[in-house]
Amino acid sequence: MKAYLKLMAIAFTLSLLFGCTTPVSHSDTKLTVYDKDTEYGVDETANGFALTIHYSRYQFIPESDAMGVACKSMLTSIAWEIADKKGRKITPINEQRIRMSMGRNALTGSSSCQAYAVVEWAK
Repeated sequence: MKAYLKLMAIAFTLSLLFGCTTPVSHSDTKLTVYDKDTEYGVDETANGFALTIHYSRYQFIPESDAMGVACKSMLTSIAWEIADKKGRKITPINEQRIRMSMGRNALTGSSSCQAYAVVEWAK
């Protein structure tokens, strides 16, 4: 019985360790808080800027498709907002060029996404 409890404790510990993943970061940009779920960072480039966001929210049932859509939507929204603040227009962001990575913390029920895109000024 004691060996069974030890085995169960080891299995539980391993499940906690392997039940959590974090999204891969695509840049080392310092992030600033945007809202309660989002942080973002901007690096100026010659023709525009590179935008990195980290988006995280609670999901009782993990839905990676919904998380991916929300993450891309937040990235494009922030990109347009930055352009508006600078009084400039940007070219539409091609979704195929957005680099994304997702993760989940099974203990807290939190899903997260890291997204990166290069945004170009419109000519």
